[in-house]
Amino acid sequence: MDIRLSSAKGRWVILTTVLGSTMALLDSTVVNVALPHIGDSLNADLADLQWTVNAYMLTLAGLILLGGSLGDRYGRRRIFVIGIIWFACGSLLCGIAPNALVLIVARALQGVGGALLVPGSLAIIQSSFHPDDRARAVGVWSGLGGVGAAIGPFLGGWLVDGPGWRWVFLINVPLAALCVPVALRHVPETRDPAHHGRFDVLGAFLGAAALALITYALIGKDVWSGVAGVLVAVVFVLVERRRPDPMLPLSIFASRQFTSVNLVTLCVYAGFGGFFFLAALQLQVVVGYSALGAGAALLPTTVLMLLFSARSGALAERIGPRIPLTVGPLLCAAGLLLMLRVGLGSSYLADVLPALVVMGMGMVTLVAPLTATVLASVDNTRAGLASGINNAAARAAGLLAVAALPLLTGTGPEAYRSATAFDATFHRAMPICAGVLVVGALIAWAAVRTPKAAAGRTEPECRVNCGLSAPPLEQLAGEAGAGGSGGGTAGGGGWPGGGASGGPGAGTGGGTSGGPGGGPGGGGGSGGGSSGGSGGAGEAGSTGPGQGRL
Repeated sequence: MDIRLSSAKGRWVILTTVLGSTMALLDSTVVNVALPHIGDSLNADLADLQWTVNAYMLTLAGLILLGGSLGDRYGRRRIFVIGIIWFACGSLLCGIAPNALVLIVARALQGVGGALLVPGSLAIIQSSFHPDDRARAVGVWSGLGGVGAAIGPFLGGWLVDGPGWRWVFLINVPLAALCVPVALRHVPETRDPAHHGRFDVLGAFLGAAALALITYALIGKDVWSGVAGVLVAVVFVLVERRRPDPMLPLSIFASRQFTSVNLVTLCVYAGFGGFFFLAALQLQVVVGYSALGAGAALLPTTVLMLLFSARSGALAERIGPRIPLTVGPLLCAAGLLLMLRVGLGSSYLADVLPALVVMGMGMVTLVAPLTATVLASVDNTRAGLASGINNAAARAAGLLAVAALPLLTGTGPEAYRSATAFDATFHRAMPICAGVLVVGALIAWAAVRTPKAAAGRTEPECRVNCGLSAPPLEQLAGEAGAGGSGGGTAGGGGWPGGGASGGPGAGTGGGTSGGPGGGPGGGGGSGGGSSGGSGGAGEAGSTGPGQGRL
């Protein structure tokens, strides 16, 4: 398609994609500030609150790559609209949930909807706009998404303190009612004709099942569920090794740099996920902030990321990734240790703000170079796949951290109702989160190197937050050479805290021999011809606090 950004149709496309991605983003970032109120209203214990966060992340992380492939196969607008409707239905069920169990199930359904709509958001921009306008369109989308993320904690806190926590979810219903007709009227339908064959549904199921069982074991303290989860994970690896076009091609881990950076990602986002889950509770239960106050208190990290992420990415290009990926986690760890000053009677200016500024500077130093290094560690033809794997690693890390920390700190199910008990939990948890970040820094220092450009090897041109590809389709017999992977996922780099969302990631097109590829300025090239690679698109954005990368 050749829609121009300056046209009315172009503005409608931007509006629709921003609304869709913002819905999923808000539910990733605002739910933490609502947790104490949800617990009181539904008489939920701490395990219920953990599942309220993790059920969404679990289905989103497990299905988002598959959702990208569905869009490329059956139509990006169609899957995007289905995702919005599904997400709205899940949100409605969350908003009227009579008990914690219904809320958890509804959150899982929300995650399924998010997995359908998030990949389509930027994939629609990638496939709809004229090549001359595509990078600008991605930038506008990214900037508006950043604004949405910045106001998310304010909006969530205002809703919780005003109409009530249920409106954190119910607000998605009118947004969806606006978004769907606009999408159907103004967004063109696009798909990748090269996408045919079988989806790796078995791989997606096994991966999600392994995460679910391990998460259940950590939250419910059930050893046998953990054993089952590990066994399913082993089966997942064996299945992926044998499939001709797996969701997770194990050969990509032959790159030492890629493997090392993903280990750093696991450590970093485990620390982030645990911190943002517990910090919102600490500020409300112990320090005594309102929901709005807690959301506003955490904003310095978001503001710093919005202001300085692009500069951080440029600096990392000049000096190489090793130093930023070492110094960044250490600064974040120092910020978490400074959070030990936060407790009963703490002052925001003297205790909370300095810790968040130090942590925010660590995030600025770390997150953009992390994403860029992942992409630079593989050939351009595998850039989308690399970003997708890295994104999944970040989501899984946040998911497992939220599940594991109460177990590791010996926290009882009712601890969040007592300021004294939860303060003790928080002070035991912060050194654990900081320690995991230090491990990430040590891995970076020992294993990450500045890659040397090889002759004839192309690398992604995106710098801060690049596009992700959906998993390749399994080719049917006689379809060899059928082509590039497609779709998109939430943007690599993401909004730390678990799940996801720092802005949606990218679509890829593909010709008969094409693969995903980076595009200028964080945006991607367009789909290919018979031998053309497609461009992954990604936001040029930044990261901030919240529940996930999505």
